Amino acid sequence: MSSPEKKEEFPLREARRIVKDLHTPNPVIYWFDFLVSNTIGWASVILAAQSPLFSFTQLGAIAIATVALFRAVLFIHELSHMKRGTFKFFRVIWNLTCGIPLQVPSFTYAGVHIDHHKPQIYGTKEDGEYLPIGIQPPWQLLLFIVASIFPPFVLAFRFIVLTPLSYLHPKLRALVWRHASSLTVDLMYERPESTKNNDRTWQLQEFGAFLFGAGAVTAWYFGYLPLAYLGVWYVTTGLVLLLNTVRTFVAHAYKNPGDERMTRSQEFFDSIDVPGNRFITSMWAPVGLRFHATHHLFPSMPYHNLGKARRKLIAELEDNEPYLRSTRENLFVALARLIREAKDAQRENKVATTRQPAEAP
Repeated sequence: MSSPEKKEEFPLREARRIVKDLHTPNPVIYWFDFLVSNTIGWASVILAAQSPLFSFTQLGAIAIATVALFRAVLFIHELSHMKRGTFKFFRVIWNLTCGIPLQVPSFTYAGVHIDHHKPQIYGTKEDGEYLPIGIQPPWQLLLFIVASIFPPFVLAFRFIVLTPLSYLHPKLRALVWRHASSLTVDLMYERPESTKNNDRTWQLQEFGAFLFGAGAVTAWYFGYLPLAYLGVWYVTTGLVLLLNTVRTFVAHAYKNPGDERMTRSQEFFDSIDVPGNRFITSMWAPVGLRFHATHHLFPSMPYHNLGKARRKLIAELEDNEPYLRSTRENLFVALARLIREAKDAQRENKVATTRQPAEAP
């Protein structure tokens, strides 16, 4: 099996010294960015639902809604890294106006994502956000894209149907928690009980998602909510998840088979920065996620400082070559390299297999 490359150590201590003044979040930036993105997103959903089917106005509104709500919903990533007890009102408003309406309340990511950053878990089979797609057949990437069609229905089913049913049966309740309460790329991921402690309002969020979803379906059934709104919600949510799938493809090199722990240096070299164009790249990798390798160096750094941190590291590291090694020029370069390296890994594995000596009779 292939294994992570680049065994040398990254100068983490030097890097920490350089960016030590960039770890304080600015609440004004968070509130302004989220509220503007969220407002534009839902206003565009309403416009799309009220426009003629397949009209230029409707298609344009769906495109705007997708980009805006994608940015708004990805604040779930920031919430997972915020210290417990901070940004309390922001968490509530985010859940009420974005997470719950999109059926992705914050508890579905809290804990799961923190585990992704733990040295003993990152890149292993316990990491729900990691699969060794960088050493697997490239055609498997298509499965992730095709699968983006179904999650909106799955999310709605989980909260509208499974939530009330799970209240009636403890075993089903435990099953739903382990297998249907996490935003992950690994469909076989089993969520530990311990992650309930990472977002202690999870039961309220879950019930809120049930009320919203059941309320929307009930309003449609009795004629109070036009079907167009549910259709636009489904399409927009699906496109948001598709964008996130593409972003996920280039977040890491995904070269660890999952059998061994990785060092912090290996974790960095397995992660990717795609600074690209500030405006275009921010559409498919918003809220600082185009600096994903830098984020893995400093998980608690607020998203609005990651660009500053990158510029300082490039300018002030004694040797910035190791840092720049995790950079890809743009999305297409990153995707092409992922596919190329996956093909190379398949060829290497095939050669290694054919070279194995035959078993003695």
